[in-house]
Amino acid sequence: MQQEHDDGRRRQRRHTRQRLRRRRVVRRRLSKLTLTLAGLPLLMGGIAGTVFASQGASPAAQAHGSPAQPNPNCTLVVPANPLTAKGLTTPYKLTATDPAQGPCHEANPAQSAFVEAAILTKTGGLTLYDPLVTDAGRRPGAPPVPATVPAGSTVGIWFGFNGTDLTLRSAAGTSALTSGKCVGGLNGSVFGQFAYCDAPAFFKAANARVAAKQLKLPALGTARDGMPCPTTRDFSVVDQDQSDNVVTHYLADGRGRTAQNDAAGRAALPGATDLANASDNLLLAQFVDPALGCTPPTAPDQSSDGQPSAALPLDELAAAAGQRAPIALVPLNDPMTLRGARPSTTKTNLYRAGVDQPPLGATDDGDGAAYCRSMFGDPAGVQRIFRDRALFSAAPSADAGMAANLFAFLALRAGQSFTNLGCGALLGVPDPITVTTDANGVATDATLAPLGGSPGPAPSASPRARHW
Repeated sequence: MQQEHDDGRRRQRRHTRQRLRRRRVVRRRLSKLTLTLAGLPLLMGGIAGTVFASQGASPAAQAHGSPAQPNPNCTLVVPANPLTAKGLTTPYKLTATDPAQGPCHEANPAQSAFVEAAILTKTGGLTLYDPLVTDAGRRPGAPPVPATVPAGSTVGIWFGFNGTDLTLRSAAGTSALTSGKCVGGLNGSVFGQFAYCDAPAFFKAANARVAAKQLKLPALGTARDGMPCPTTRDFSVVDQDQSDNVVTHYLADGRGRTAQNDAAGRAALPGATDLANASDNLLLAQFVDPALGCTPPTAPDQSSDGQPSAALPLDELAAAAGQRAPIALVPLNDPMTLRGARPSTTKTNLYRAGVDQPPLGATDDGDGAAYCRSMFGDPAGVQRIFRDRALFSAAPSADAGMAANLFAFLALRAGQSFTNLGCGALLGVPDPITVTTDANGVATDATLAPLGGSPGPAPSASPRARHW
């Protein structure tokens, strides 16, 4: 019976995550500031855009023959020597983990996988590069930009996925996962939408460069509400699975071809769709920071004409350096670190290692109840969203199909996280968030009761229980 219960919970999580991830993102770059990053310019820029939810396959995916309810479990084939310039330039291949469940197509935003790399030189220079993903057996819409990896550099790679479970596999005849020190979970239990290659070595090198004052991280700054600008470890912006997914963008056309997000790609694929990963990092950089008058850390993206881009490794470095207490670290009840329905210290530590967080026991024990209490009971947590209602209500929603504005989106997301983290059972209290919806089920407003006060209707009925 317990096994059947666990299987049912996993199926439910997969279903809700699959439905939520069907979205397309368009990003517009705004003004830039140039700072010094140990001899290499670090470009800081505001990023704005609009998110469009899509309940079915995209036009590109439909033209390519994808079903309306696409296979949520895909495999990304990692090329040989992924940490080298040649490996970064070689496209990754997306294919179905189980072909019986249907095909996987990169041009379908419900199945798109994303790769994000950071290249740190031995003198502290830092650039980004987004390796391209194509369908297995399909050529890129435009040749990838050759990556530049100076001698002595340390390379880290992170993965995001718009489906449910992403599995990594070495290209045939290679030992790519071994040579790249790639981690996608623990003994067949995948994280889900997240994975990385050699991230611990990258963060070790980056922190050493910071200590040597070769790598200079910008200060967080002060938000319009007078509080420090939030990071990916701020309890006001984390959710049930913090620090997941990436900020990579690709282009896709109606024939299912993909290309990097640069001038050459746009010329080769005119009118292409902008594919993006609905990530915590993108939500922070593209929506929350602009609403609060904050600026995310960025670096030049080699694969996007050198334009500045936010990135998971930059966000985590900034969070490690500047986040004040209470500090949100991946807890044992994070759905991505569970093995089945059970907490796993080993899997949680593997996840933490990929996002520059200390292992359990170093500074905390990953206690789920403490995480929930800080998120919903601390003034620096979800309460901040409600104090800043005016700022967030004036900002665009990250998904107009879910919420009418950014405030309603963040409140809905927080309520769903309360449910999916099991906070009610851990704390013995009802969900403190009550969400108001319109006739179409779109969130328009919300209220927050004191933790342990009058309950609001549980948000578990929402089909979008797994989100940014």
